[in-house]
Amino acid sequence: MSIIGIIGGSGLDNPDILQNPRDERVATPYGELPSPVRMGTIGGHSICLVARHGREHTVPPSQVNSRAAIDTLRQLGCTAILSTTAVGSLREEIGRGDLVVLDQFIDFTRRRPLSFHDSFAPHEPVHTPMAEPFDAGLRALLNDSCEELGIRHHKSGTVVTIEGPRFSTRAESNMFRQWGADVINMSIAPECILANEAGIPYASVAMSTDYDCWKTDEAPVTWDDILTIFRQNAQKVTDLLIRTVGKLS
Repeated sequence: MSIIGIIGGSGLDNPDILQNPRDERVATPYGELPSPVRMGTIGGHSICLVARHGREHTVPPSQVNSRAAIDTLRQLGCTAILSTTAVGSLREEIGRGDLVVLDQFIDFTRRRPLSFHDSFAPHEPVHTPMAEPFDAGLRALLNDSCEELGIRHHKSGTVVTIEGPRFSTRAESNMFRQWGADVINMSIAPECILANEAGIPYASVAMSTDYDCWKTDEAPVTWDDILTIFRQNAQKVTDLLIRTVGKLS
C-alpha cells in the first residue's frame, strides 16, 4: 500500500481520522516541525499527518517551515501528498463552505524559502517545471470523491498565496481578482513548489470561508468568521480525505 502524506491547515488537521495513531519526530536539515508527525492508517493505507501550523496553531503563516514539512514526508517515504487549506473567495460563485480543487497558484509571498537548493554546487542547476503544479491524477480523485459524497465543489481554481498574517487591503483583493485568482490564502504556493521540487505528487483541496474584502456589500473577513465556517464544514473535508485515500493504490 502507498504511504500518503496529509498536510492539514487551520482547523482541518484532525488527527482522529487515523486508526492506530502514534507520533514520530523526524530530523531534517531545515529544522524540526513544531508538532510530531501523527502516523496511522486509513483503510489500510499508511498515513503521515502534518499539522501545518502546529497542533495548537502556534505558527504564523510566514513562519511555517514548508521545507521541513515536505522533507519530513519525503524521508517517511510518502508517494503522494494531499493538503487542505482555508481560503477566501475572490468570486461570487464560490460561496462559503464550498470546496475548490486547486489547479494553479500565484505566489505573492516575500519572505519564505522556496527551494531545497540554496546552492547548485556540486550539482547541475535545478529549475523545476511548474506549468501544472497540482497533480492531475490526485485532483481527479478529489473531484470524483466530491461528486460521490454530494459535496458542493469547484473542479478547478487558482489560489493566490499572500505573505500574511494580515489580511488583504481592498485594493489588493481587487488586484488579485483582476489577475485571475479565484481564492486567496497564506500557505499553499510554497508548499506546492517544494513538493514538486521533491518529486512528490501533490494536490490541495481548499475550503472557502469568506469573501476576503473585495465584496463591499459584506463586512471584511475576520478570524472569528473563518472559525465559524470551519466548524460548520470541517467534516466535509474529513470525509473527502478518507474517501480519496481509499481510491489510492
